[in-house]
Amino acid sequence: MKKFIKSLAVVATIALSAGSLHVQAADGKLDQLLQQVKQDRISEGKIDKAREAEFTSARADKQALFNKATRDLKNEKARGDRLRKQFSQNETTLAQKAVELDNAKGDLGEIFGVVRRQANETIGTITGSIISAEFPGREKLLFKLAEAKELPTIRELEELWIALQTEMTESGKISKFDVEVVALDGATSIQQVTRIGNFNLMTDKTYLVYNIDTLQVQPLGRQAESHFLASIEDFATTPAGSYTQLYLDPSKGSLLRLNTQKATLRDRYEAGGLVGYIITGVFALGMLIFVTRFIGLTLTQMRMSGQLKNTGNPSKSNPLGRILTVYQANKDCDVENLELKLDEAILRELPSIDRGITVIKILAAIAPLLGLLGTVVGMINTFQQITLFGTGDPKIMAGSISMALVTTAQGLIAALPLIFVHSLVSSQAKSVMNILDLQSAGIIAAHSEKENA
Repeated sequence: MKKFIKSLAVVATIALSAGSLHVQAADGKLDQLLQQVKQDRISEGKIDKAREAEFTSARADKQALFNKATRDLKNEKARGDRLRKQFSQNETTLAQKAVELDNAKGDLGEIFGVVRRQANETIGTITGSIISAEFPGREKLLFKLAEAKELPTIRELEELWIALQTEMTESGKISKFDVEVVALDGATSIQQVTRIGNFNLMTDKTYLVYNIDTLQVQPLGRQAESHFLASIEDFATTPAGSYTQLYLDPSKGSLLRLNTQKATLRDRYEAGGLVGYIITGVFALGMLIFVTRFIGLTLTQMRMSGQLKNTGNPSKSNPLGRILTVYQANKDCDVENLELKLDEAILRELPSIDRGITVIKILAAIAPLLGLLGTVVGMINTFQQITLFGTGDPKIMAGSISMALVTTAQGLIAALPLIFVHSLVSSQAKSVMNILDLQSAGIIAAHSEKENA
């Protein structure tokens, strides 16, 4: 028991000694921690004081800005009141001054109205005048005067006077000048252009127009007829001091522009469509038959004329020769048989002489009927278009109406010459047949006299 107590005492002594050593070591770290806490507290205090000072200073600045903004607002409101009052006073003053200005203008106000009206009227004249191709830019002053709200100056009035005087003076002159001409494909070139007053622009061979939209000189889309262009060439080659005929456009270019829209003979022919082409084929066939038969009958008449001079030596190359050959082969027959033989020979010649003549007559009758057919077809198409699109735009119906009218004209144009040529070749054929009949009757009469003798 005593040993046990001693053991406990030893253990307790060792434990106490070890605890005392540990407490001593911990006491050193705690001192350092305490010092660190004190220092951090001092630093945080300084930071807090700095933040407080900064906040206090910023609060003072914000208050100052707020006070300044309040003063500025008050000043601006006062300024706004002053400006409103001043604006109202200025309105009254302007109204008074306007009345004073109208009173001071007197007759000048009427002059101002005349100038503006004259400028407006002259703008269209000068802008569309071909004289502007030689003297461009004259319309700028006119636009300025037309839009002006104040009295024109003396210089502006003089410029208006000069513009009007230039237009009147140049409209009576023939002038040559170089200008840029814009071709239909967009290509440009500098050409010498002749201006005939205010009527025409032209080169040495063609007419030109002045495009008022682009303010450019351009050739016509399609030139005028050849006799008009011939007058231009004559004018270009005529020496100075001489006179020559020259066609002018009194509408100052409008008729020349309309000429480009005028249908040519080819356009009108193509308006006939398929029926028109058929009529053309009928006409061509009839004329081909006519030419063939006319040449054939003419040659036949020439051969028969030669045969008449030599009836004793018949040739089979012509109808009369073949008739005489039949007579020579049947001289010994009686009159009745000989007459029958000759009639038979003449009947054999008849188809070759009349060949194709009846066809020409039929084609002459068919041509106007085809024209009537084209008219009916064109009117049917016209009514169909009226049903679909109404009558608001006549251009929609123009094509069908053109077909209706053109085919009628084509049928008549084809029929008239075919009737004439049919009459011509028919008379030729009758002439040949008359010769054959006369010669046949003469042969029979001569043969009868021989028998009776």
